[in-house]
Amino acid sequence: MINFLKGLDKNGERWLLLVFYTLLVATMAIEVIRREVFSYSSIWGEEIVRYSFIYLAWIGAATAVKERAHIRIDVLYHYVGPRARAFLYILGDVVMFFVAILALYWSFETVQVSWKFGSVTDGLRISKVWFLMAVPAGFALLIYRLLQSFIRDLKDLRSGRPVFEGNKLFD
Repeated sequence: MINFLKGLDKNGERWLLLVFYTLLVATMAIEVIRREVFSYSSIWGEEIVRYSFIYLAWIGAATAVKERAHIRIDVLYHYVGPRARAFLYILGDVVMFFVAILALYWSFETVQVSWKFGSVTDGLRISKVWFLMAVPAGFALLIYRLLQSFIRDLKDLRSGRPVFEGNKLFD
């Protein structure tokens, strides 16, 4: 069970990204063929693509936090020492954590309204709650990854190791 949880922590987002990306591409390809070859399209295909993209964006944001791959202006990081760099990363994580907590709190409002009034999607006729939950679920995952990043940086700082700066595409 512990190995399963470690594997889920390591690769869970990758698998979710793969599922949603495959769903998005397959549905879009089917809809293009239906529209161009058969002169017919469906509203459910557009909804699946839209909501898959929303889930992709939020899961991808959490993955970027985990891999420290968010776009940032890192000029200052090049001019400070490893200890100051660690403090800057920790400060950035703390600020992002508080913003994510606020956003998580406020994102539940739309979910609650949709739940209260029982709104459904136009084409799929499924409760919008499932799709609106992408935002709070994304922020919750983001908060989890920020906590992991914060703990990792504190451990690195205490042991004197340089903090994890993410995998580099180009040096």
